[in-house]
Amino acid sequence: MDSGFMHQFVQQLINGVSLGSIYALIALGYTMIYGILKLINFAHGDVYMLGAYIGFFCTSMLKLSFLPSILVAMAGTALAGMIIERVAYRPMRNAPRIAILITAIGVSFFLENAMILFASPQPRTFPAVFTATVYHFGALVINSQQIVILVSAIVLMIALTYIVNYTKIGKAMRAVSFDADAARLMGINIDFVISMTFALGSALAGAGGVLVGIYYNSIEPLMGMVPGIKAFVAAVLGGIGIIPGAMMGGIILGVVEALVSGFLSSTFRDAAAFAILIIILLYKPQGLLGKNVREKV
Repeated sequence: MDSGFMHQFVQQLINGVSLGSIYALIALGYTMIYGILKLINFAHGDVYMLGAYIGFFCTSMLKLSFLPSILVAMAGTALAGMIIERVAYRPMRNAPRIAILITAIGVSFFLENAMILFASPQPRTFPAVFTATVYHFGALVINSQQIVILVSAIVLMIALTYIVNYTKIGKAMRAVSFDADAARLMGINIDFVISMTFALGSALAGAGGVLVGIYYNSIEPLMGMVPGIKAFVAAVLGGIGIIPGAMMGGIILGVVEALVSGFLSSTFRDAAAFAILIIILLYKPQGLLGKNVREKV
């Protein structure tokens, strides 16, 4: 096999893993919320956009460094997620699914247009929070931004896995996901658990927004639309409601997009993501890590 082709393949693989790790962070919020409420929170991509703007404010106006900025963005989006759940979704919890779906779309439009009103529709240049260093490994090129994105995503995913599997609130989340009525009878505060689920998922999306701002050096109020939908595709690909599935689905989607951009055309990158969604819904609708579940009707 031609060595030039292999170098390009590995280079695109590296780019895809960096992009896919951001999709994975956003997809984790989708899958956590769906696992507990069976709700597709289509406003989640705009929470990611909100995180990018909070990070922009911290770095450009408060002159904070990378770590404080991403922590403030995560705290801000966690609070936003809790408010969205309390104001928009909790009153609709027993409403028909279609009503909740329309509410989610309404919240999405509200966040986008509120940001346009307060921050203007013009794209903003994200400040350089650290010096971009390029590392050469033979024909391969890796920059420090890709390393920061990948390391940050891995740390956050490990932290989420620990919270869900080894903490009291994580055990409560798993109990509510398995059987909310039984969990309530055992004394678990369902409203608090759901609120914390929104907070955790939104915090991860906010971190993803800051990482994207650093990587692409540009943010704008509608930046959450396409990545939000792609993160949903990633969650469905891995098995929505399954946390490892969201991680795997995000990485796979990012790699596929990078390979399509590198070897075909960047024009077909978005088409590839939605082609994956169609294929997975046709042949394995439960996702790669999902299992067939019989449902009584």
